[in-house]
Amino acid sequence: MDASVAGIVGGGLGLVIGAVAVAASRLSERRFTTIPPSAPPALPAGVSDVLAVLRSIAIVLDASDAVVNNSASAVSYGLVRHGEVVHAELRQLARQVRRDGEIREVELELARGFGTTTNTLMTARVAPLGASHILILAEDHTHARRVEEVRRDFVANVSHELKTPVGGIALLAEAVLDARDDPEAVSRFAERIQVESTRLTRLVKEIVDLSRLQTADTLHEPELVEIPQVVAEAVDRLRVAAESRDITLETSVDQRASVFGDAELLATAVGNLVSNAMNYSEPGTRVAVAARRVGDTVEITVSDQGQGIPATEQSRIFERFYRVDAARSRATGGTGLGLAIVKHVCATHGGDVAVWSEEGHGSTFTMRLPAASDRTAADSDRPQVGSAQGEQHG
Repeated sequence: MDASVAGIVGGGLGLVIGAVAVAASRLSERRFTTIPPSAPPALPAGVSDVLAVLRSIAIVLDASDAVVNNSASAVSYGLVRHGEVVHAELRQLARQVRRDGEIREVELELARGFGTTTNTLMTARVAPLGASHILILAEDHTHARRVEEVRRDFVANVSHELKTPVGGIALLAEAVLDARDDPEAVSRFAERIQVESTRLTRLVKEIVDLSRLQTADTLHEPELVEIPQVVAEAVDRLRVAAESRDITLETSVDQRASVFGDAELLATAVGNLVSNAMNYSEPGTRVAVAARRVGDTVEITVSDQGQGIPATEQSRIFERFYRVDAARSRATGGTGLGLAIVKHVCATHGGDVAVWSEEGHGSTFTMRLPAASDRTAADSDRPQVGSAQGEQHG
């Protein structure tokens, strides 16, 4: 009995040992015959360094269209998110280049950011990079297209704006000749000629001023400019016109406010804002001009109680020849260049101009300029409040 048990145990043990030996043999064979998975191909040497200094938006895709490298601007422009190319147009271009190896360059209008309606005009160049990668280089041409549109509009508008007064003067001159025997008619036509010639003179002057500002990025000889004097001069120029329209001009000026720049240009800019406010104000209302120093900045504000500017129009009001109310602007002699000149004067002085407006509640334009240092600024005085039209009625 003991011999039989020993035999059975021995046989079972032999079977186990045999099974283990077979499994070990197969595992060994598999180890020698299985090819270890290869790592994804690395980017060619130096590519990352080159992409870091490129001005273009750069994106590198691998064989599965996953982003393996990209510039920071690719994320800020909304082209890359969570390691993937956002826009299907770019992914399709990459696949086409991967198939045939041909470099492609296209112009695309792409949404900027997630859930936004703002579009960006992109010029994308897609090319193979090494054996298994695709390089996408993109450039934002939105501003360039906008500048070109503005240039075309400027040429067209200048032609139109000059034709109007010139044509009017020509017709009125003919009317004067035809009515030479009617002194009353001659006088009436002569007055109209004077109005049109004044308008033409103003238009040409503003075109010249704007062109000069656009070609000069900096001031040649900036001087210390006292803002209280600038405001006083700008308001004085328009005092008679304000009185004739029954509009009160009020000023509140911080005597510490001073900047380095061109006093004449700054007076022109402030005057344009005041004139614009008057043109869109009703009789019996006020136009307030204020200037104050806020830290290292001088703020000049012009506020009116007019009809306000629609929100949809506010982004365009500083464009050349753009008018919110063209009929009213023509009636008041406006050229559509006043706010464009303000914008360029501020830019030339290292500042900017902004607008707040609400329909039915008036508008406030704010010029922000770098303040002169305390050592060169005038002594500090308390703000002075006055009225440029003391005998305002009602």
